[in-house]
Amino acid sequence: MPAHDPTCVIFATIDILLAPYRTAIGADFQGYRNHCQRVANFCAAHLPPTDETAHKIAITAAFHDSGIWTHHTWDYLAPSAQNASTYLRQCGKSAWTDEICAVITQHHKITRYPDGTRPMIEAFRRADTTDVSLGLVRFGLPKHFVRQVRQTFPNAEFHRTLWRFSMAALRKTPTNPMPMLKW
Repeated sequence: MPAHDPTCVIFATIDILLAPYRTAIGADFQGYRNHCQRVANFCAAHLPPTDETAHKIAITAAFHDSGIWTHHTWDYLAPSAQNASTYLRQCGKSAWTDEICAVITQHHKITRYPDGTRPMIEAFRRADTTDVSLGLVRFGLPKHFVRQVRQTFPNAEFHRTLWRFSMAALRKTPTNPMPMLKW
């Protein structure tokens, strides 16, 4: 009998958590779903998960950019954290709220998160950066691993969606087109 693999929990959980948002996300659903799966894979590679961490990675991945669609905003970190917080309260995991919301609100931090204080923030930040950069920035992840994850969960126009939202934000707020970036 094979050993229990906490990462298996991640991928199924993401799909379950995203299902209720299919209508809100609309035509961008497959792209966002695959982005969440890729980020979760990369995060798990940086922070090998226990059962609890696997669930936290899945929840964080599913909600981390959700505010783009649920709140119709490019300034989406707080709304995405709010979506995660609501879910955690509903499923009886309120004790995880502080950590998961911190990961969501810090995942676009440009600089490294302080060592040892919250390892999931840095792991998730690196994972998201790896995916958004199309694997050009890998933070030590093997190139073949990143390629394999990207082949398993194809882009499905996700980066085109990011470009579309970025251009709309640039036209709307040219002095702050990327409000989600943190120093």
